[in-house]
Amino acid sequence: MNSSFTLRVAPSILSADFGALSAAIDQVAPEVEWLHVDVMDGHFVPNLTIGPPVVESLRKHSDLFFDTHLMITEPARYLEAFARAGSNGCTVHVEVGETADLIAQMKDLGLRAGVALNPDTPFEAVEPFLDRLDLVLCMTVFPGFGGQSFMAEVLDKVRRVRQAVDERGLDVDVEVDGGIDVHTIVPCVEAGASTFVSGSAVFGHDDPDQAIRDLMAAATGAAR
Repeated sequence: MNSSFTLRVAPSILSADFGALSAAIDQVAPEVEWLHVDVMDGHFVPNLTIGPPVVESLRKHSDLFFDTHLMITEPARYLEAFARAGSNGCTVHVEVGETADLIAQMKDLGLRAGVALNPDTPFEAVEPFLDRLDLVLCMTVFPGFGGQSFMAEVLDKVRRVRQAVDERGLDVDVEVDGGIDVHTIVPCVEAGASTFVSGSAVFGHDDPDQAIRDLMAAATGAAR
């Protein structure tokens, strides 16, 4: 296939050493433009991670694009805090509802606006909002914990998002997150994804920089 969109890997700090996040980010910074920041509230998903204070601290050490994924029940309460902390884009889950209002709030805050869909959420849930979005995230695992296995059945939904985006001539990143490695990234590219969140395959590697180069090589090869 011929790709007309920019391919990028966004390492997820969920899989990094939380005791040395700044060092982990510095290590991968030469290879990437985006950093994926997973925010979990222990309610929407059964895990707790980080909040705006950590994003603010990391912003002082990094100029990367912070792609902040809000796996939380009440994102409207926290979007302003994440914007002030240094997030460049936020992605909210369509499953929490009030999607149109959340998109408008993100735009008003100067954030790139994203909407995420769980593996069992259909394309139709995001379709009405495509022309207002900067990013659609198709989860290829159920959110909550890193290191899960890739769910290939989500690829049909990725294809539908890509088809709709292209048919409407929209500038929308199609992102996938969950179980992305040098093998699973290939069918994701072929389905039309452009941004690939990878945690364990990057930060669980002995050489995270090389892991990113390997992922990009696999993606680029699949896009030809």
